[in-house]
Amino acid sequence: MPSLPIVAIVGRPNVGKSTLANRLAGSKSAIVYGEPGITRDRTYQPSFWRDRDFLVVDTGGLVFGDDTEFLPMIRQQVMAALAEAQVVVLVLDGQAGLTDADQTIAQWLREQPLPVVVAVNKCESVDQGAALAAEFWRLGLGEPMPISSIHGNGTGDLLDRLVTHLPPTPETLEDEEIKVAILGRPNVGKSSLLNALVGETRVIVSPVAGTTRDAVDTVIEQQGQRYRLIDTAGIRKKKHIDYGPEFFSINRAFQAIRRADVVLLVIDALDGVTDQDRKLAGRIETEGRGCVVIVNKWDAVEKDSHTIYAYEQAIREKLYFLDWASLLFVSALKGQRVDKILEQVSLCTTQHRRRVTTAVINEVLQEAVGWRSPPATRQGQQGKIYYGTQVSAAPPTLVLFVNDPHRFPPNYRRYVEHQFRQHLGFAGTPIRLLWRGKKAREVVSPA
Repeated sequence: MPSLPIVAIVGRPNVGKSTLANRLAGSKSAIVYGEPGITRDRTYQPSFWRDRDFLVVDTGGLVFGDDTEFLPMIRQQVMAALAEAQVVVLVLDGQAGLTDADQTIAQWLREQPLPVVVAVNKCESVDQGAALAAEFWRLGLGEPMPISSIHGNGTGDLLDRLVTHLPPTPETLEDEEIKVAILGRPNVGKSSLLNALVGETRVIVSPVAGTTRDAVDTVIEQQGQRYRLIDTAGIRKKKHIDYGPEFFSINRAFQAIRRADVVLLVIDALDGVTDQDRKLAGRIETEGRGCVVIVNKWDAVEKDSHTIYAYEQAIREKLYFLDWASLLFVSALKGQRVDKILEQVSLCTTQHRRRVTTAVINEVLQEAVGWRSPPATRQGQQGKIYYGTQVSAAPPTLVLFVNDPHRFPPNYRRYVEHQFRQHLGFAGTPIRLLWRGKKAREVVSPA
């Protein structure tokens, strides 16, 4: 991956730097605890706003004039963060007001060759936020911005300010490597499929189940795009697995799912979809990977003009939770339609990494609610969707801000997801919808 521009978050201890880092990155990676000195090393999290990808680096609390314990090392970590950053966010405590420590840090930042954005945290009150922030004009670092890292107030405006200092994200998809894991039960033809894609005998093919043990990586290039193909061991039911080589092989297969962009789920056309196939499909969906379902050994099936449609319907019914996945009928042994696989992989990867603007998301939401309003409870309380935004990709993850997540039953959540797929596509990839209540800080379970 190309190096991304960096936003460094600095400030004295316990002003809410880690909370802000989590907020900007849309995660909970940085440890947040009501005690100064929790963060010591600098930690990085990927973030995105508008047309900019960047990294947020969280740093420890800056204290000058005190060399006890870890404070000198924390200062070194902060200086290292600034050495690679494009812009600095100085986080201040609006409730505590301007302190001597804040002024010392501000003086030090004025000596650095970096733009500084002043964020006055803990300004939960919209009405009083501007008044609390006004005192920090005295630092001479430009307009102080009132925010609340916990509740998110003002963080959108802060991001708008930050991205003006960051370069546009380059179009790098064509140069990136697409990772493709080949997954399935034993003896469904995974290794044969890899050999067919590579065009040579890259891995051993044998009728003996369990021939492939380790996850085998093979890099190929097609039409200027590099693909890393990962052949994995056949995965049997857990009750049949003994501790030993097979146990470790299956662990590597599951690791291959996690590091892949797209998973090829290989199914034996003669066996159809088995319970184990369904479990593997569920694993792919849970891990948030793109997926192409490969029905192998299609040449061995006796068929007429209606066979393929009957097979597709049966597969779709059993793998209903992968209704977004592409479906290909191939013969790895004879090479039938193998050339179509990487085309589907590229399409899935594009959708898996895709981002949609907030404006477009809210247009879809407005139309969806217009056609079908959220249901009301028995007490007459109706769910309301205020707005939605995409917070991450791979897989595409959207947060919907609502009055109360409990007022949206599963069938309505499925309806909203269907509307997004109908209007925005996202073929070949799962999407995550996170329903966030007005008062809740925790993200409710995705639909």
